[in-house]
Amino acid sequence: MRDVLIFPVSSEESIVIASDNSGAIGEKDQDAVKVSYETVAYYSFRVAVMECLSAGAEPFAVILQNFCGDGAWEGLVKGIKRGVGELGIGDLEISGSTESNFALQQSAVGLSVLGKKKGNGGTEKIAYNDQTVIAVIGSPLVGEEVIRRESEAAPLNLFQEVNSLGDVVTLPVGSKGILAELNGLFFSKVFSDMDLKTDLDIHKSAGPSTCFIAVFPQENAEEIRLLAGSYFYLLAEGF
Repeated sequence: MRDVLIFPVSSEESIVIASDNSGAIGEKDQDAVKVSYETVAYYSFRVAVMECLSAGAEPFAVILQNFCGDGAWEGLVKGIKRGVGELGIGDLEISGSTESNFALQQSAVGLSVLGKKKGNGGTEKIAYNDQTVIAVIGSPLVGEEVIRRESEAAPLNLFQEVNSLGDVVTLPVGSKGILAELNGLFFSKVFSDMDLKTDLDIHKSAGPSTCFIAVFPQENAEEIRLLAGSYFYLLAEGF
């Protein structure tokens, strides 16, 4: 199941809204994970924009909710622009609000990406058959791991490239883990641990979507394996 809202604006077009938030991650003394606000916003944007793209939408705006104070705004916007640059997106508007009346002891950020897509679908479950191949691209990382093992996270532009291929369905993995996300994707198949052949921890949180699921027909397998390189992990093939 996709973590997006889809609002039809006509018979031919819909608005897609995808969101993410983070708490206790940032530059405040009591934050659990200490990173720059640029990094906070980059990874929050990453989650929301991957969900938006995965649902078939073209992002056009970002709404930022900043609870870190006025001084954090510039760094947060810089992080969003870093992600926008990696995707090569053109005119993407950034707006939002800052809580400036009261100071929180820990950092908190909310972020939404708005996109446009053709048609009104995009959240339907898909079929699984004997030609279906499932892979995970990237490794599930959370907390300090995201910084220490950043090279294991699927690059944003790699996700964009895989997502744009014909006959490929993608789904970013979040805090519920690979198996939970996978079992929300198909209407004709439920997976258990024994069904999946991988050394990855399929129950672990993937934090800011450091990995994603890719589903495709057997005929596309070699192309995607070569494209993803060392980020590619096979999960299942057919029945």
